[in-house]
Amino acid sequence: MSKRSFEDTIDQVTDVLKASGFGILTDIDIKTTLKTKLDVEFPKYRILGACNPPFAYAALQTEALAGLFLPCSVVVREREDQQVEVSAIDPAAAMQSVDNPDLQALALKIREKLTTVIQQI
Repeated sequence: MSKRSFEDTIDQVTDVLKASGFGILTDIDIKTTLKTKLDVEFPKYRILGACNPPFAYAALQTEALAGLFLPCSVVVREREDQQVEVSAIDPAAAMQSVDNPDLQALALKIREKLTTVIQQI
């Protein structure tokens, strides 16, 4: 849980990811998209597509299907109680569907980096 506002949390997450070697490739604003496409109200919810180029390159060199799991999703959402929650995909769990021990070893390293990012928020 973040103690910051939603917008400040987005900035903090982006900064911490950057300091950990990740860039943001995509930024999907679910609240705005659902309002535009369906005219429905939804809480603040953003999906950041984070990519660490050296890890992405290593994953693609290890397994051609690794692209299915790129970039790593980091979700920042405002809960009903107005608290801001930050979550990230577990790359090791996601990549288990591909039977490649080398990819799994790499996924564990990426999990460690993302866990460290989330702990800093």
